[in-house]
Amino acid sequence: MKDFKTFFFFLRLPAAVSLLGHGMVRLPKLQAFSDWMLTTMEKSAIPEALILPFSYFLPVAEAVIGLLLLINFKTQYTLYSGLALMSILILGSSSIENWSAIESQLLHSFYLFGLFLFYEKFNGAHNS
Repeated sequence: MKDFKTFFFFLRLPAAVSLLGHGMVRLPKLQAFSDWMLTTMEKSAIPEALILPFSYFLPVAEAVIGLLLLINFKTQYTLYSGLALMSILILGSSSIENWSAIESQLLHSFYLFGLFLFYEKFNGAHNS
């Protein structure tokens, strides 16, 4: 691939912007987001003692993972982190039977996994 860095940037861009956007819109209203998440997860088997700290962690994690993906920093670990975060979100959504949210989370997961496969296949040959 002739211009791997440019091509890979544009492949990463949608996932990076999505994650960064999710985090950035939630950070200014962190308390309201936390309250919403606690209310949404009331019927979950997951204890509030886990949900509360996660509700503050999630927007920060989304923003950081999105930014790191955007700037291509530690890409392999960033993709691992994104996939782990999506897995946690899928678990939470499953616990309240929010199947439509799971669709979006799975789509993000498949996209991140595709980026990972692409990165693994071409990174060694192009030192990106």
